[in-house]
Amino acid sequence: MAKRKEKVCLCISIPLLCAVTIIVIISVAHFNEECAEGLYKKAAVAADSETCSKVGRDILQSGGSAVDGAIATLLCTSVINPQSMGIGGGSIFTIREPNGRVRIINAREAIPKNFKTDLLATCPTTIQPMEGAHWIGVPGDIRGYERAHRLYGRLPWACLFQPTINMAREGIRIPYMLSRFLPLVLKEKPESPLRQLFQNEKGELLKEGDIVKFNKLADTLEIIAKHGADALYTGDIAKDLVSDIQAAGGTVSLEDLNSFRASESDAWEVNLGDYDMYFPPPPAGGAILSFVLNTMLGFNLSSASLEGDEKVLTFQRYVETCKFANGLKKFMKDPNFASQTEAVEIIQKHFADKVRAKISPDHSYDASYYNVTPYLDSHGTTHVSVLAEDGMAVSVTSTINHIFGSRIFSSKTGILLNNELADFCGKTDQIHAGEQPPSSMSPVVLHSRSKKHIVVIGASGGSMITTGVALTLMNFLWFGKTLQDSIDAPVVFVDSKNVLNFEPSFDKIVVESLNKIGHKVKVPQIFYNVVNAVSKENQCIVAVSDSRKKGKAAGY
Repeated sequence: MAKRKEKVCLCISIPLLCAVTIIVIISVAHFNEECAEGLYKKAAVAADSETCSKVGRDILQSGGSAVDGAIATLLCTSVINPQSMGIGGGSIFTIREPNGRVRIINAREAIPKNFKTDLLATCPTTIQPMEGAHWIGVPGDIRGYERAHRLYGRLPWACLFQPTINMAREGIRIPYMLSRFLPLVLKEKPESPLRQLFQNEKGELLKEGDIVKFNKLADTLEIIAKHGADALYTGDIAKDLVSDIQAAGGTVSLEDLNSFRASESDAWEVNLGDYDMYFPPPPAGGAILSFVLNTMLGFNLSSASLEGDEKVLTFQRYVETCKFANGLKKFMKDPNFASQTEAVEIIQKHFADKVRAKISPDHSYDASYYNVTPYLDSHGTTHVSVLAEDGMAVSVTSTINHIFGSRIFSSKTGILLNNELADFCGKTDQIHAGEQPPSSMSPVVLHSRSKKHIVVIGASGGSMITTGVALTLMNFLWFGKTLQDSIDAPVVFVDSKNVLNFEPSFDKIVVESLNKIGHKVKVPQIFYNVVNAVSKENQCIVAVSDSRKKGKAAGY
């Protein structure tokens, strides 16, 4: 087997610093004969695009840690899929160290100090874009990257930025996924910075395959790469960013940026039979995911659960579980501002047993039965799963919330701002300065000591995240499907109004049967559920990026 060349990133200047690491193409190690074609022997990255998966893979091959690979992949995604995430948003990392310890780094956005006091009164009652500067939360992404890199980084900070700086400066060809959402920017005024970013000199909207450059963002990333995260939170970039936000009517201040800190904590853990699952505590949505899986685990699922009449029963139980889960989302609150008693209770086995006993095999109920509070569903976000040679795993989800976030684009910095405060709508009656909004983000790592198996998984798709990860894990761990088939399998998403949204290719018999039971059913033509995962069993690694977002994994 060809021996991989080790590369070291030297601190000289940013281009030279990363030349050896990033620009030089490193030969991909040949697969060990033990692993079948399409599998990887050493490491892998699963992101929303092949371009960014390869950026992360190259960082790993250059001697970078799993955290280094994840950060570089996320930065890449900020230009390949800017409608979904960027440094104007926030992220949550779940990091499993080689020794098995799992840590959480939470850099989710926060409410600015001088927030609009009647903000919740302006929440819409129907699903619609919630653009506007008053929905902007204090961005946390770069502080999160900084904390993760200080704890687990191997390569110099600047090296992680260079691939994206190059792409932003030279321009990228607009990929299919971004092109699908570009018509939304036509709703902005002609002088809107966001609209101007995505139109040509004739004022025409760019289309798939056209070149778009992010010159201002490249400048900003270059400064952050050279001077560190403080450049965004305390320096001239911070002043420019605040100036643009406040000119658009937002309230984020220099004090808000100066005071923002990413937090670090232990992961929460639940046992799912042969597997231990590790996930971030609230305000993330991992507790909801664990509740769904705990409840379904008690039905003793197997491959036979998807055969004949059993398949209808299995999905009847699943959608009923999801309705109860909808009623629990109001407990996913920032622990600095709310008790965690309910959230801790939600992940317990006895709580799942109690709910399971209330699930009928052939009946649906009105909303009060599940204690559901209607809220607005969202569809943005990105997820990256990384597994490195030394066994370190990173599952990280990042977001600017809705598609193109608040649609406020800072022309001075090239940063597209989030609309994260919209996540409070329908889930609370009171908010506080510094509070982080509730989230569906569920970056998780599962490990089975007996099976020598690790699964690094998460999803994007806003409210669909829990559905996406839960169904994928049920397919993979209990129904006997491959990881690829588990992710590809059609999804049913139970929305905030308890309507069953079926992917168009879903089994028609199941759809019709659940409709007859009394469920409200819809079949949307576009689905935003996107799962990216890496799995290693014994010595072989499989990595899958969801085809719904045209993604492709990479490894070696």
